[in-house]
Amino acid sequence: MRTGIAHLPLHYGKAPSWLFQRMKQLSREVILFIIDAYGTEEMLSRLSDPFWFQAFGCVLGFDWHSSGVTTTVCGALKEGIRGMERELGFYIAGGKGRASRKTPQEIEEVCNQRSINGTALIYASRMSAKVDSAAVQDGYQIYHHCFFFTSMGDWAVIQQGMNEETRYARRYHWLSTGVKDFVCEPHWAVCCDQRNKGLNLVALASEKSRQTITELSHEKPEFLITEGKKINELYLPMEHPIPREKIRLERLEKIFLQIYEHSPKNFEQLLGLQGVGPKSLRALSLISELIHGVRPSFSDPTRFSFAHGGKDGHPYPVDRQTYDTTIEVLKRAIERARVGDGEKMEAIRRLRRFESIDL
Repeated sequence: MRTGIAHLPLHYGKAPSWLFQRMKQLSREVILFIIDAYGTEEMLSRLSDPFWFQAFGCVLGFDWHSSGVTTTVCGALKEGIRGMERELGFYIAGGKGRASRKTPQEIEEVCNQRSINGTALIYASRMSAKVDSAAVQDGYQIYHHCFFFTSMGDWAVIQQGMNEETRYARRYHWLSTGVKDFVCEPHWAVCCDQRNKGLNLVALASEKSRQTITELSHEKPEFLITEGKKINELYLPMEHPIPREKIRLERLEKIFLQIYEHSPKNFEQLLGLQGVGPKSLRALSLISELIHGVRPSFSDPTRFSFAHGGKDGHPYPVDRQTYDTTIEVLKRAIERARVGDGEKMEAIRRLRRFESIDL
């Protein structure tokens, strides 16, 4: 299921080298500790929690409220465990920009080397990105996609989109546990400082819209174009996120033909077709509403807000000496635990009780 969304101001630039090197070391020790103590499934669960991930970014010393916490922390995690993946049974694919487009290839390479069924993992990667870029049209363009998975086939996704007009970024979290489908209420927890209005075709309230859109996919493109022209003539309905310019049906005709030729059995199959994106889905939802009177959901999936502290000097500048000491303490604890010093591990494990304390 999709477990959350975070909403962050868009910041440019990158972490200084001295900080990123420490972030790699500390993130490695944290992953080693969690996997040693609780297993890979728990690691995925924590990464899929937007609150835990944000707190983790604060622990690593990055800005608490900037978009860079997503890309930098994921990058530190990937670099931090490089060469240790097989030992851990835990893998990370994808990243920012061009690296995000290599996600399927990286998953396939790992799966071929480890005799893991990669088909379902690649599908999960592509569909989670498709849902957040096309089925939920909230004004954010996905530019970062990081896919975490285990040798057992469990997975989590952390991806981020940007809205250049508002200069905000939105982070989306997914977790494989409990997934039934990708297109009906995949949200669990959603974090956001702002609430917008957009087309949400994966909301429970959009179930009838998904059904009627799928029915329309079996109609000939000529019919859809004819009905689509009525939308441009009527400009209906006002609540629907219609672009200021008219829908250019001539550009959508090829997509409509492709959809018709594939005859998808359900909305998820339609969404998974190559070439089906925000514009074609928006047009189909408008035509569906015009013909069947079925209105999709326009509720923004965001529900919560959060804040913590880091690199930008808040609540205080990063203390390099303390940072290095923390890395060393964790490193020694893990090493001793692995050779039988269970008391040390148990002592650190008891710190979990503080997670419930409201500071």
